[in-house]
Amino acid sequence: MVRLTQDLTSSKWIYTKGFLLMLISLISAALILIQVPRWDILALLLICLWASCRSYYFAFYVIQHYVDPGYHFSGLFDFTRYLLNRSSKNRSEDP
Repeated sequence: MVRLTQDLTSSKWIYTKGFLLMLISLISAALILIQVPRWDILALLLICLWASCRSYYFAFYVIQHYVDPGYHFSGLFDFTRYLLNRSSKNRSEDP
């Protein structure tokens, strides 16, 4: 049985997952632009996409390589748990 929190190790399934996520993004953006075909909405969608990609990069690359090299995340839930544990640890260390 495969657990939802288990790491994905098959390169075939990793590529499939990436393709499906890209497909979901493109279809979602297309549906929004069909509903509201305006340039400002397109610009906001592109900014949203850029910011989401940068935050994901921050969560999985910057933290692991520059802030805490000993910690490796397997998903956004692990990253959130890491942040919550870190903030509670910092509060307990303050005099």
